[in-house]
Amino acid sequence: MFSHIKAVIIDLDGTMIDTAPDFLVAINRMREDFVLAPLTLDVIKTMVGKGSENLIHKVLSVNFDVNGVAARFDDALTAYQRHYLAINGDHSQLYPEVHEGLQAMRDMGLRLVCVTNKPLAFALPLMQKKEISFYFEQVYGGDSFAKKKPDPLPMLEACKALSLPPSQVLAIGDSSNDAIAARAAGCPVLTVPYGYNHGEAVQNIQSDGIVETLLDAARLLSAKNLY
Repeated sequence: MFSHIKAVIIDLDGTMIDTAPDFLVAINRMREDFVLAPLTLDVIKTMVGKGSENLIHKVLSVNFDVNGVAARFDDALTAYQRHYLAINGDHSQLYPEVHEGLQAMRDMGLRLVCVTNKPLAFALPLMQKKEISFYFEQVYGGDSFAKKKPDPLPMLEACKALSLPPSQVLAIGDSSNDAIAARAAGCPVLTVPYGYNHGEAVQNIQSDGIVETLLDAARLLSAKNLY
């Protein structure tokens, strides 16, 4: 299933960058605006991964019922986005061997695309700030298409833009979102063990293997002559 890989689709939050500390600051500043108690980092890590709208729904659901969430949602989302943009990248950091892994993949002639559920207005400046944007020929955010991961649409559109069949495009992510989307699109998929995955064990993800870092993924591809 890994033969003839020509490109790699890589997730952002929890895969390349540990952004949970940024979420912590922005979410709790938003909650302070609504006179709500702060949430812990561990709780917030279980909420991220399916886009900003889903995140804010979960954050508000800690304190309110469905009607209460609906009544506050628009104002909460606006406040969260304002706070997040103000601190985007200030508290986050790259995971180990991200630069090395991306460079190794590029040196092997692999084409790289980032597909994230993060809005592009957040994703692009973050990747520039962490000096990884130049590795990628394209970045797609949660607002790039009509549907987000775990729907396969972003993966399929990325493959289409690459002019490659999904079988030649490896996906790498940290959560079930990535694996479900990749499988439905027909892409092979590897997972990293250090991300968020909605608080669930990475071993429960139905992927094609676990790699410790992006550099290990590059080494796997190189060792097996899979590209």
